[in-house]
Amino acid sequence: MSLSKMIDHTKLGPSVVEADIIKLCEEAKQYDFMSVCVNPNYVKLAKSLLQGSSVLVCTVVGFPSGAHATEAKAFETRQAVIDGADEIDMVISVGNLKDKRYDAVLQDIKAVVAAASGKLVKVIIETCLLTDEEKIKACELAVLAKADFVKTSTGFSTGGATAADIALMRKVVGPNYGVKASGGIRSYEDAKLMIEAGASRIGASSGIKIVTHQQGDKKDDSNTSY
Repeated sequence: MSLSKMIDHTKLGPSVVEADIIKLCEEAKQYDFMSVCVNPNYVKLAKSLLQGSSVLVCTVVGFPSGAHATEAKAFETRQAVIDGADEIDMVISVGNLKDKRYDAVLQDIKAVVAAASGKLVKVIIETCLLTDEEKIKACELAVLAKADFVKTSTGFSTGGATAADIALMRKVVGPNYGVKASGGIRSYEDAKLMIEAGASRIGASSGIKIVTHQQGDKKDDSNTSY
């Protein structure tokens, strides 16, 4: 798989405007990224802009805190799918996980998976807020809930992806499950490190910098294929 097809080209945050999404989608088509990841209110626009391309539309649910009612997350997911989302990146309830209310976390993920109606679901566990024990448990719950991916971070908390966390998550979920590294990945070297640690997807706002750097270094890195 090409590196570009491992990248979710991302533009999130409260100040994003329509022109940002138009630019994001144009870039995603030009560089053949796997998806664009946008706020829920821009799913319809992104879907229309990407029509006829291979680029998917990803959106976020319960973002960025995860401290939303399960019913709200499920509703948000259903609406996103109606609007054209191909992938859902949901945030777990970190508080419930820390309180060891594991069934509540499980049911929260299950509700989103059900509402996604077969669309791919990634579970953001916000690793920077968790102990290793909690990271392991969160990954186990995501697998049990039949989500498709575990993801490190929202990019809006106290830290982002680390190679150590990716390696731990990969160890827990096994070789065939999705692991997405997100948060603070700004260079080809960052992306390469995460992929070597076990990431199968990269979430980044610096996707162009990542892939163009790779293209520029192709002669020096000709035996590397992502």
